[in-house]
Amino acid sequence: MFIQTEQTPNPATLKFIPGEVVLESGTMFFESKEEADISPLAQVLFEIDGVSAVFLGADFITIENNGADWNDLKPAVLGTIMEHYTAGLPIVTGDATVEVDDSDADPEIVAQINELLDTRVRPAVARDGGDITYHGFRDGIVYLRMQGACSGCPSSTATLKYGIQNLLKHYIPEVESVEPVE
Repeated sequence: MFIQTEQTPNPATLKFIPGEVVLESGTMFFESKEEADISPLAQVLFEIDGVSAVFLGADFITIENNGADWNDLKPAVLGTIMEHYTAGLPIVTGDATVEVDDSDADPEIVAQINELLDTRVRPAVARDGGDITYHGFRDGIVYLRMQGACSGCPSSTATLKYGIQNLLKHYIPEVESVEPVE
């Protein structure tokens, strides 16, 4: 098994590409070992000193470090991912739920927001090792969560405010702003 790595715009994260499926659908983001109880892979990755977040995408894993030197951390992460795959262990054993608060929102507007996110935004941020999840639409405000390499990235605020917000406002006049969910 050969695992490729790629830099991301966030210097604290590195993208690992195992050349095999990571998740059949969706994404998962864990910021602690306790949150990762549904992912045996994320659990063992959090045992590596220096790992502060694990993001699972369709065909990649993004690891965030807590200031550790990638020269020290990278071999341990590569070895852990390789051992997990060669042992045939599951990546996840359950489903993660995303809390969404848009009970008062127009379903057509919510559908338009999600369509734009799915077709225009998410593919672009996935290339950088991250994802953006929808968490609601209330009073003209779209609530999104940056995950993986996008979480904590120095350019994440600009991405939200000048990229995603402008895109959504252009196509959906009811959208007034975009705010992050932590």
